[in-house]
Amino acid sequence: MSAQAIGASAQPLPAEMTVAVLDRPLALRLEQRPLPTPGPGEVLIQIRAVGVCGSDVHFWQSGRIGDFVVRAPLVLGHESAGVVAKVGPDVTSLRPGDRVALEPGVPCRKCDACRTGHYNLCPDVVFMATPPIDGTFAQYFVHPADFAYKLPDNVCLDEGALLEPLSVGIHAVRRADLRLGQTVLVTGSGPIGLTALLAAKAAGASRVYVSDVVTSRLDVARQLGATDVIDVRDKDLASEIARLTSGAGVDVVIECSGAAPVQTAAIGALKRGGVLALVGLGGNEVVLSASSINAKEIDVRGVFRYSNTYPTAVELVASGQVNLKPLVTHHFALTDIEQAMETAHSRIGGAIKVIVCPAPSEPTGEQAGQGLGA
Repeated sequence: MSAQAIGASAQPLPAEMTVAVLDRPLALRLEQRPLPTPGPGEVLIQIRAVGVCGSDVHFWQSGRIGDFVVRAPLVLGHESAGVVAKVGPDVTSLRPGDRVALEPGVPCRKCDACRTGHYNLCPDVVFMATPPIDGTFAQYFVHPADFAYKLPDNVCLDEGALLEPLSVGIHAVRRADLRLGQTVLVTGSGPIGLTALLAAKAAGASRVYVSDVVTSRLDVARQLGATDVIDVRDKDLASEIARLTSGAGVDVVIECSGAAPVQTAAIGALKRGGVLALVGLGGNEVVLSASSINAKEIDVRGVFRYSNTYPTAVELVASGQVNLKPLVTHHFALTDIEQAMETAHSRIGGAIKVIVCPAPSEPTGEQAGQGLGA
């Protein structure tokens, strides 16, 4: 069944919707709320797939991430895809039945950062599931049409949701200024590390090494095309990279673990003149050797979310250059949100990316681990 046929067969819109609300750490509940109405330039999306992100798990566990504190009931979820249910005034780019991926951060569009194309640095960005902004563990969600990206017929809804973590990988590769033929080390093989691996390969890296402490995730990295993997529980990272590269080191390190010892070791794994792109969020302070950075002329670059990545992400998936489906290991209904969070947190059953499916709908594709087709 085509996406348009699915949209055309939809029932009249309900008056209410179900959302999952976080009241305090480890306390999620379902709540009925009025169905929102799209305003000018907005669309109402029936949410079909939401990836559980590490930030969702962190808010669920502790009620805060750094300065972002859950002080009032909050709806989590920001890796989202669904079907347009209704369009607001002035929307011409989308129509009911279109399948879309939602970019979760909406900037002001007016500040210097926005006007120079770096809208991820907008000081007034509104980002889903970041207190006090609600996210998409909800059956419906209103979003600006220009931050909703239509999915080609061969891109499923699971993949649409995972365009968000893929965007982080793409932005990290761009920040590292990765060039054809260069060598890369990705530290950390969680969902972000794995998408960084995929983005680096798509960008033309000749070799991509991946390190972690979780054997099952290193196995997935190898399946996704890592040149080699390094278990840093029993191997020194810099020494192992020296061995694998005949002493040369790598051109780029994309640091996704957030672990301080790994961040320190990354300098030793780099060639002279290399680039360290810091993606992972661990402690607030990173201890790096200034003498090593100076002597090797290492560029250390921060990576914050992404900007102008969704069109590229859509094309990479649609063209087959990036395959996101192996990352999806579990699906849960919104009514099983607690189980979904615990599965993502504890990596039950080798969980990599857990998908929550908020909106009840007719079957749209394959089963868990294969992606939601349409």
